Amino acid sequence: MAEADISRDVFGSLPDGREVERVTLRGAGGFEARIITFGAALQTLLVPDAQGTVDDVVLGHDDLLSYVKLRKFFGATVGRYANRIAKARFMLDGEEIRLDANNGPHALHGGPDGFDRKLWQIVAIDDGPQPSVTMLYVSADGEANYPGRLDVRVTYRLTGPTELAISFSARTTRTTVVNLTNHSFFNLDGLAAGTDILDHRLTLAADHYLAIDETAIPLEGPPQSVIGTPFDFREAHPVGARIRADDAQIKCGRGYDHNFCLRAGEGVRLAARVESPRSGRVMELLTDQPGLQIYSGNYIDATVSGKGRVYRQSDAICLEPQVWPDSPNRPDFPSARLSPEDVYRHETVYRFSTAGAAA
Repeated sequence: MAEADISRDVFGSLPDGREVERVTLRGAGGFEARIITFGAALQTLLVPDAQGTVDDVVLGHDDLLSYVKLRKFFGATVGRYANRIAKARFMLDGEEIRLDANNGPHALHGGPDGFDRKLWQIVAIDDGPQPSVTMLYVSADGEANYPGRLDVRVTYRLTGPTELAISFSARTTRTTVVNLTNHSFFNLDGLAAGTDILDHRLTLAADHYLAIDETAIPLEGPPQSVIGTPFDFREAHPVGARIRADDAQIKCGRGYDHNFCLRAGEGVRLAARVESPRSGRVMELLTDQPGLQIYSGNYIDATVSGKGRVYRQSDAICLEPQVWPDSPNRPDFPSARLSPEDVYRHETVYRFSTAGAAA
C-alpha cells in the first residue's frame, strides 16, 4: 500500500475545554477514513465509485458541536452493551444488575451515557504499510451500573488499498457483560448524490433472524427462518423491495431493525454484501461476530442535518456486527459474558470494490 499515509489534527473542543482529535488514514485512489476521539467514531469515509469519483459514504457531522448536541450514534463505537437489554436489567452470577433505561423500559447502546459519548485517548499511531490508530477508554467499575472496570481499545486500520478493519478488545476486573460494535450509517451512492438506500442490493450470510416485539426485544423461542419472508437476503435483493410488505415483523421495526443470525464459522468471514447500482460501489462486511443488526434508517426523520444536507428516512443503512440483543437475559443466545481471565475480541472488516454502475 505504497500510497497510504496518516495525519492528525484537532477536530474541536468539548464544552469543558477538552480537545477532540481527528486521525486521517489514507489509502489508494482517494480512499480515506477519518476517526475522531469523541466516541471513537468514524466521522468520514471517502470511497471511489465505478468512475473513480470519490465521495463520503457515511452519515455524520462536519463539526464537533453537532455530535455533542445530538446523540445519533453516527459512526460511533457503541458499548458497554450494543443493542438492547430488556427492562434494563439482567442476572449475573445470582446478582441482579439494574441499568439505566433509555429506550422505553429498556437499556440501549450502553444507556443514556454510553461509550459513544466518551472522549477516548489515542494510545498508538502506526504510519507503516497498514496505517492505523488505536484509541483507549477506561470504563470505571459501576459506570452505568455495569460491574467491573473495563479497559477498552479500538483500532482502525487500513488493511488494503480500499479496506478498513476495526478491531475491538476489552479486559475486565470483575465478571461482566460486553458487546461492542461500530454504528456507521452507510449510503454507497455517496452523500453528494442526495439519494436513499432503498435500491441498494443486500446479501446476507444468514438463514435465520430474531423476531421482535413492538419494543424491539427478541421474542421468546428460537430464531425464525428467513425462508418465505421479507428477511430472506440469502440472495441479493434491493433493501426497499419488501420494506412495505404486509408483514408483522416489518411493521414492528417500521422496516428492518432486526438481528440476523449469521451462519456459524470460525474467525472473520463474509457476513454481508451491499451494492449500489447507481454508483457501482460495493461493500463487503466480514466479521467474527455471531449476529448482524440491520437497520434501514427507519427513524431518521428530517430533524437532523449533517455534512451539508438534511437526513431523511432510509438515507442510510446500518450493519452492526455484534452478539445478539438481550443476550444477558437469554441463556439460549450466544454469551456476552466476560471474566477477568479472558479478553473480549471483535474483528470487523469493510472491503470496498466497484461493479458496473447504472447509466
